[in-house]
Amino acid sequence: MKFTKTVFALTVMSVACMACSQEATIRKNLAERLPQLQNIDEVTKSAMPGLWEIRSNGADILYTDAEGNFLIQGSLIDTKLRRNLTEERVEKLTAIAFDALPLKDAFTIVRGNGKRRLAVFEDPNCGYCKRFERDLQKVDNVTIHMFLFPILSADSTDKSKNIWCAKDKGKSWQDWMVRDVPTGAASCDTSALTRNVEFGHKHKITGTPTLIFSNNERVPGAIDTKQIEQHLADAKN
Repeated sequence: MKFTKTVFALTVMSVACMACSQEATIRKNLAERLPQLQNIDEVTKSAMPGLWEIRSNGADILYTDAEGNFLIQGSLIDTKLRRNLTEERVEKLTAIAFDALPLKDAFTIVRGNGKRRLAVFEDPNCGYCKRFERDLQKVDNVTIHMFLFPILSADSTDKSKNIWCAKDKGKSWQDWMVRDVPTGAASCDTSALTRNVEFGHKHKITGTPTLIFSNNERVPGAIDTKQIEQHLADAKN
């Protein structure tokens, strides 16, 4: 029995050493041939035999062989289970825990008892966001944490700064998004907007609106009142 355990342990160590060696080879070859891959975050075996996953810039996924001779960009699909493994991996890497959101960089709008919670990343120049905001007006008993996320244009940043520096951020936001009433010029510390954009880039928020519900569910794009209510109900259960 002791001999069997020893052999097993040696086998595991041998496999681990081989994996480390292959990882080192992949890193070395890719760094020498592709300067943009000099700082790889992680090299791991993928679900497909012989294929290795390369992760860089936090959540950028590529695939290669054990020598780093070939590079594949695209989705790895499990045809038996009909699952997009690359998409699932990126979603896991970029997941946002609701309780970890930097709420100090958002302003809050409370309706009714405010028991249900929702966070939204929006650009003031986003047409889809304006449509979403009009539907959101019909939702009651909710606390909305609004993250200004100016990514569409320089004017988006200007509008966001004026709203963030307004005496009543929530009113200024809704005046503009729902009633097309512009916010007057204002100035204050707007570093929160820079942090919001950096946070969004880190977690691959590439469009607005992006919604985060209290159960950590992430929904990209504008949804209507009925869909908002359904997601809030799901988050509560």
